[in-house]
Amino acid sequence: MLDRKELKEISSFTGNNNYFVSLYLNVDPIFNKKGDYLTHFKNMIKKSVEEMDKSVYKRIKDDIERIENYVFANKRLFRKGLCLISSKESNFWKEYHLNVPVKNEMIIDKTPYVKPLTDLLDNYQRYALLIVDKESARIFVIHLGEIVEYGEVHSEDVPGRHKKGGWFALSQNHYERHINYHIGLHLKDVVEKFDSFLSGEYIGRVILGGSDEAVSMVKEMLPKGILEKVISTLKIEMFAKPDEVLKRVQPIVYEYERQKEEEDIQNLINRALKNENAVTGLDNVLNALQEQRVMKLFVLKNFNAPGFVCNTCGYLSSQDIDPCPYCGGKMRPEDYIVDSACEKAIQQNALVEVVEENKRLAEYGSIGAFLRY
Repeated sequence: MLDRKELKEISSFTGNNNYFVSLYLNVDPIFNKKGDYLTHFKNMIKKSVEEMDKSVYKRIKDDIERIENYVFANKRLFRKGLCLISSKESNFWKEYHLNVPVKNEMIIDKTPYVKPLTDLLDNYQRYALLIVDKESARIFVIHLGEIVEYGEVHSEDVPGRHKKGGWFALSQNHYERHINYHIGLHLKDVVEKFDSFLSGEYIGRVILGGSDEAVSMVKEMLPKGILEKVISTLKIEMFAKPDEVLKRVQPIVYEYERQKEEEDIQNLINRALKNENAVTGLDNVLNALQEQRVMKLFVLKNFNAPGFVCNTCGYLSSQDIDPCPYCGGKMRPEDYIVDSACEKAIQQNALVEVVEENKRLAEYGSIGAFLRY
C-alpha cells in the first residue's frame, strides 16, 4: 500500500549523484484491449534512449533492461497502473501495482520520481477501520482495494465478567462497577491512540467494527472531529484475518463511493447546465480534452462510439472531418473513440472514473467532465 512517509523518504533519496529510472505505465485492460501498453512501453524506451546523452545511457542501461524484463515477465501481477523505480548504481528498486490507471511516462533523473504516487494519495480517499472490544482494538487502513493493519491496543488488566471467589469480598454490583471502570479506561486509551494515529495520516473516512455494545461505547467517546468522519459500523470478530476484514469492509466502501459518485454526477450535470466549468456529451468532452481543461472525467463503463483521430497531433473527433482542424494532419477512423478519450485524459493528469451504472449520466450522453477553468 502507498505510504506517505515512505514516499517522502524515497523522494529525498539522492543516491550520491546516481541516476534513477522511474517508469509509470497504464496497464488497465479497459484502455489496453490488445495489450497496447507494451507498444506504449517500447515507444517510451525508444524515445528516451534517442533523446538522452550517451554517457547517461551507459549508466542507466542496466536499469532499463531490468525494467524491460520485469514488464514482460510479470503481466499476471498487473492491475490498472504500474510504477517501477530502479537504480542499480544505488542498489535501489521499488515496484507498485496500482488499482487505478496512471499516465505513461519514463523519467530519468538523479532522484526517484514519485509525484504521481503522491497525487494518488491526495486524490483517492483512505479509510480507517477501528475494530474494538472491551479488552482489545485493531487499526486498519483501506486504500485503493488494499488493506494494511497498522496497530493493536490491548489492555491486560480488564477483569473477567464472572465473579471469582476471594475477590476482596466485593458485592456483585461493586464488582460490575469495577469491571466497567477498567473497560472505560481501556476504551479511553483506544480512543486516544486512534486519535493520535489519525492525526498523522491523511484519512477522511472512518468505519467502526466490533460488537454493537463496544462500538456504541467507543462511538460516544470519540472526539467530534473523528465522529464526523464515521460513515458506517459493522459487526466483526476481533480475531478476523486482514483478508476477511477487507472482504467485509469492501461492500461498505463500495456503497459509500457509489452514493458519493451519484452526488458528484448530479453536481456535474447541474454545473454543466449552468455552464459552470463542467460539460456533458461526447463532443463537448472531446473539445475540452483538446483544450486540456478536463480535471475529472466520468464515463459509463459500456459506453463507446466510433470516431476519428489525427495522425499528427492526436486530436479526437466524433465527426467525419478531414483534414484535422487544428494542425491540418490526416484524420483516420477510430473504433473506440471513448477509450481514446479516457486515455488522453489520463495523459493530461486528469482523474478518470468509470461508472458502472447511472441513469442521469446516460440521459446526458453517458460521459461528462469537471473542467479546470
